[in-house]
Amino acid sequence: MDLYEHQARDLFAAHGIVVPRAEITDSPREARAIARRLGGRVVVKAQVRTGGRGRAGGVRTAEGPAAAELTARRILGTEIGGHPVRTVMLAQPVAVAEEFYVAYVLDRGRGTFLAIASARGGTAIEETAAAHPEAVARIPVDPVEGVTPARARAIAEAAGLPPRTVDVLVRLWQVTVREDALLVEVNPLVRTDDDRIVALDGKVTLDDNARFRRARPGDAGAEHRDPLEAAAAAKGLSYVRLDGEVGVIGNGAGLVMSTLDAIADCGARPADFLDIGGGASARTMADGLSVVLSDPGVRCVLVNVFGGITACDTVAEGIVTALDAVAPTRPIVVRLDGNNAARGRAILADRAHPLVEQATTMDGAARRAARLATTA
Repeated sequence: MDLYEHQARDLFAAHGIVVPRAEITDSPREARAIARRLGGRVVVKAQVRTGGRGRAGGVRTAEGPAAAELTARRILGTEIGGHPVRTVMLAQPVAVAEEFYVAYVLDRGRGTFLAIASARGGTAIEETAAAHPEAVARIPVDPVEGVTPARARAIAEAAGLPPRTVDVLVRLWQVTVREDALLVEVNPLVRTDDDRIVALDGKVTLDDNARFRRARPGDAGAEHRDPLEAAAAAKGLSYVRLDGEVGVIGNGAGLVMSTLDAIADCGARPADFLDIGGGASARTMADGLSVVLSDPGVRCVLVNVFGGITACDTVAEGIVTALDAVAPTRPIVVRLDGNNAARGRAILADRAHPLVEQATTMDGAARRAARLATTA
């Protein structure tokens, strides 16, 4: 589960990491009052679970309470990467001397965590990593050993961070472990003109499989969740909305991720991650297709299933059920392989829906879906 920025910064503050004073609101009028409480000049930041807010106009400085109200009014109700802005956070600005990037992320392939850090933080970190990979340190972290002060000093030295960031690196690791996080990122972590180390922004992804341990920050803010993600969650679906045009449904996280990559390789963008899991019923498939087709940004849907526990004929029956219930207006490309694939293909062929076509390979399905989505 991805947290909103204000939820991430609350976790940081609870673990002793300095963050600017801030408040959230869904009201432009209240934004004026908040700015007054925070001293007048504020940074108004859209609260959405996606990146690129600054470039999309979702982060703006307001010079006083009246400007804060006007800025909040301009940001609220807009969309950033397909995510509607329902709340904004108003934060006290700080005088920045240096910007850094730090993150801990789970490396599933190696069964460990990875510390990623750079002395060149800020909005251009992706470009920095691509053009100057040597400027970004990537250091494995043993989850048993963790990030001790000595390990934090090694990370800081490798990335060229000042010694004062060592304590923050240790505390961010505490956030990662104690909050069951899969990703903890601060960009930028800054040194201010008065020599404080402050987290200006935060991105945290919590492990949903650890939800039983404790109440999660995102639980209290469920009303602000993307409506399609909320609808999918209510149906028990593992769905994450993205900002592309090809809807994706698959069985198994690995297959879905490979499908997303295949679509990107064909010059299109995936609109979601939807894993119906193993042993999915026809109802699950129908619910999944209904959610994906509810996204107005989707121009084509790619269903990619390798039958195992989930039989392909069951998937096909779910697609037929959804076709009758949803009445789609956008094309659907289906690739079925594995358990009962021939039977599944026959079910779809018998239904002969004009918007449904089949492909025999994943790459072929991705190419076709990308072409349909980008030429629609």
